[in-house]
Amino acid sequence: MTLKNRKKQQKLKSKQTSKADQKMSESQSNSSLLGGIFGSIRRLYDWVLHWADTPYGIPALVVLSFIESVFFPIPPDVLLIAMVLGARSKWFKSALACTIASALGGVAGYALGSFAWDSLSPYFFQYVPGFKEAQYLKIKALYETWDFWIVFAAGFTPIPYKVITVSSGACNINFTVFVIASVLSRGARFFLVAWLLQRYGAPIKDFIEKKFNLLTMVFMVAILGGFLAIKFVF
Repeated sequence: MTLKNRKKQQKLKSKQTSKADQKMSESQSNSSLLGGIFGSIRRLYDWVLHWADTPYGIPALVVLSFIESVFFPIPPDVLLIAMVLGARSKWFKSALACTIASALGGVAGYALGSFAWDSLSPYFFQYVPGFKEAQYLKIKALYETWDFWIVFAAGFTPIPYKVITVSSGACNINFTVFVIASVLSRGARFFLVAWLLQRYGAPIKDFIEKKFNLLTMVFMVAILGGFLAIKFVF
């Protein structure tokens, strides 16, 4: 082997080693980033969990449930789950507070859509993922036939309820139908979650503790899926 060939091989090995080191560094960086995110969420979960034994748990749940129905991106299920796991004997009270506050927030969202849609629509079209003017027009047409079921589906599933509350007011659907669909869907969802946690709390809590990172990813995907549903279903 000539000296020239040896130098070429050494140069090639050096490049390969450099690329391998770079990939390892990127992998470690991504792993560190994910670890930081999961760690932050875990600390938030533990912090929320301790509220169940304080006088501020229910008020915090009420506030979160109300504002989520209007604009807040995080669903109240997060705090409801923590509250019930922290104090299973209060599951009914927590679910009831969550339902009432969420339904009242829905009424507030309906009022905003009814009286201020012209001012709010640019914000919704720009900042709510998957909700553009085309989706709004489709939902408006669907409301004429499926008003109750559209509200019920949004209240019970991961479809963002806030988008439907505001658009319901903007489309002027029957207010009584809106309230009934909201109370039934929100109540069914929150009471089901709370009852399951009260009934199977210990095993579920252990499962959450063991699979926390995986469940966090599933939860984030579910939220994203709700926004995508608006884009592709409607």
